[in-house]
Amino acid sequence: MGMEAPNHGTTMETPTEPGGRLAAFGNQLIEVHLWLREELARLREDVDAFLDGHDGRPRELRAHCLAFCSALTRHHTGEDAGAFPVLAERYPELRPVIEELVHDHQTVTGILRSLEDLLDGLEAGPGPAEARRVRAELDGLTALLESHFVYEEKKIVDALNALSTPTRDDSGADLPLPAWFESVVVGPDRAG
Repeated sequence: MGMEAPNHGTTMETPTEPGGRLAAFGNQLIEVHLWLREELARLREDVDAFLDGHDGRPRELRAHCLAFCSALTRHHTGEDAGAFPVLAERYPELRPVIEELVHDHQTVTGILRSLEDLLDGLEAGPGPAEARRVRAELDGLTALLESHFVYEEKKIVDALNALSTPTRDDSGADLPLPAWFESVVVGPDRAG
């Protein structure tokens, strides 16, 4: 499977209304997931290059891993503290789904810690056993995140889009987005 988000019957068209544009929160979530998938693919490429002996800079690899782990953690923390409580209040029928997603976030956190620990212990020219352990953690993380993203997109994108709010007033001036939404969105210009 490529790095594209599967289509779960949700369009990426941003809904509009007279006098303003709506922020389609679910569509933004899909965009964030696409960005995280791309970043994970880049991290995997860097790890493979290092483990295969093509790049002997463990410090840069650890920095890349920490940047990715930090962005993913901020995204999941923002969902847990912001978007999910809003969805649970507005759509009580989504509470079991949200509980599953929060559980996934906890599992991902454990894998991220394990991966960070493994990379912290790597030196230039790691042995085959170390390389297998690192790749196994990355494989597990990749599989879990893909499953998690697909499930989340399938189950909550429509509900998030229903929460969409105007982002501009009648004069065209930008309106602030809800704080819970700002805490969920990470990406190239927000990952730092």
